[in-house]
Amino acid sequence: MPVNVNDAQDVWKDVGEHVQFTVLKLKRKNPETDREAIQEFADRSQAIIRSLRIRDSHLAAASGLKVAIGFSNRAWEYLFPNSPKPKELETYTDLTGPQYNMPATEGDIFFHIRASNEAVVYEAQTQFSKFLNDITEVIDETKGFRYFEGRAIIGFIDGTEAPAVEDAADYAIVGDEDPEFTNGSYAFAQKWHHNMDFWEHLKTEEQEKAVGREKFNDLELEDEDKYHNAHNVSSKVDVDGEEQKIIRMNVPYSDPASGNTGTYFMGYSRHWTVTKLMLQQMLDTSDFLLTFSTILSGQLFFIPSRKLLEQIADGTFN
Repeated sequence: MPVNVNDAQDVWKDVGEHVQFTVLKLKRKNPETDREAIQEFADRSQAIIRSLRIRDSHLAAASGLKVAIGFSNRAWEYLFPNSPKPKELETYTDLTGPQYNMPATEGDIFFHIRASNEAVVYEAQTQFSKFLNDITEVIDETKGFRYFEGRAIIGFIDGTEAPAVEDAADYAIVGDEDPEFTNGSYAFAQKWHHNMDFWEHLKTEEQEKAVGREKFNDLELEDEDKYHNAHNVSSKVDVDGEEQKIIRMNVPYSDPASGNTGTYFMGYSRHWTVTKLMLQQMLDTSDFLLTFSTILSGQLFFIPSRKLLEQIADGTFN
């Protein structure tokens, strides 16, 4: 089956202004009942998205609703025990380095919803929940937002090293290397909490050396001017001399009065192995960002193509 970007869920398009990340865990009380509920949800979710886009189009400025829905390896094996599985889908387990680790946390079903109108995001999640509340419990619900100029919460432009929009689909969407799952994508979701007091007490020059770029204009520093574990050094992965890329859709989250501030790392990739290699390298080099951050969650999900969602909905994929 040839790659068809129109068959893919929203795994390579814009980050959005308002963002909702939701991770659910299946209660696993009755496999047959759970499968029936997921089939109905797979059907109704796509109708909900279409409906909201129609309703949204009548607003003065359409919000550009984008949605990705995914399943973890454990959910896949539970819900679709007699069906094939994406080649690189596995249960994410803790990754460790000499100083830091990236923990694995629970999660079966994943939503990444974003739009420029928060009401649209709210409505999508609310309607989705009506079909899943009886069979799931919430593991995490995080609301993200677009910061000034698309910057990360630490003040630097985010996503500079990501592929350009016109090239992004090739890095995000599974191709003919896994024909049954063409137009799907591997999504890695990870929640970081930052010690902003530590970061903000660093001089701008120190922050720039830690990130590897100038803060104001985003120009990359010369290698000798960076810390050895600068973020843009630690997160760069080369295989046989060729740089590997993923689609990052990171956004800040914050409850500023309580000081609960961080980054929700969202990485889509054609190959999970590329993302995993990147994460491990960040640990092996003790990426400077880990100095003032605590990683709260992490899980891998597979984002089926729209066609596969249709097969799940009609019961032909189980």
